[in-house]
Amino acid sequence: MTKRMPAKRRYLASSPFQPKPAEVIEQYAVGDRVSHDTYGVGRVIDQDGSAVTVNFGSQTVRVASPFHKMERL
Repeated sequence: MTKRMPAKRRYLASSPFQPKPAEVIEQYAVGDRVSHDTYGVGRVIDQDGSAVTVNFGSQTVRVASPFHKMERL
């Protein structure tokens, strides 16, 4: 089953509301140190398109994009 993305909303130029800014998805390279909310501190060991594999010491986890719970150190 594929995940469908909702259609982008169109905003009128005269609208008093501002459109939401485009979400920037952070890119990680092999060797980057990262911190994850659940798993702690780790190092990126593989990058596969929209996902990265991170070694957290006690376990290796594949984290899919977008990386809401992970940040670069």
